[in-house]
Amino acid sequence: MVMNRKKALLLGSAVLLVLVVAGGAAWLLVTSGGDLSYKTQAALRKALPAKAADELTVRGLSLQSPLKCEDLPGWTKQRMRVSCSGTTADNKQVRVLGSGEESSKRNYFTILVDGRPVVENAQCLGASCHKKTG
Repeated sequence: MVMNRKKALLLGSAVLLVLVVAGGAAWLLVTSGGDLSYKTQAALRKALPAKAADELTVRGLSLQSPLKCEDLPGWTKQRMRVSCSGTTADNKQVRVLGSGEESSKRNYFTILVDGRPVVENAQCLGASCHKKTG
């Protein structure tokens, strides 16, 4: 098969188009890893007590009083860290850890009740995360 200049240009253009489309798709996959539910340390710290209480209620546990939250040492704008503590209605210690990672665009939550994990590395807390299917 003899390839003339016109066929070579068409083939080269087609290959270039495929590479651009594939590169764009790969870029979208890498950059669209999600979106942070809480984009700042203050927003995470403010939302965590209510969201964690809601999650505990879904699991049949109630709190004596609202959780108290504080920033964990070493947090940054890129790596948010919050810790909350409180007590259940039946006097079990509750510890909630919330984090946000700018690089992955994800939040993670862990809840310990009486030292045992009730929630581990969940990306969402509360009743809205437990939507019924079917």
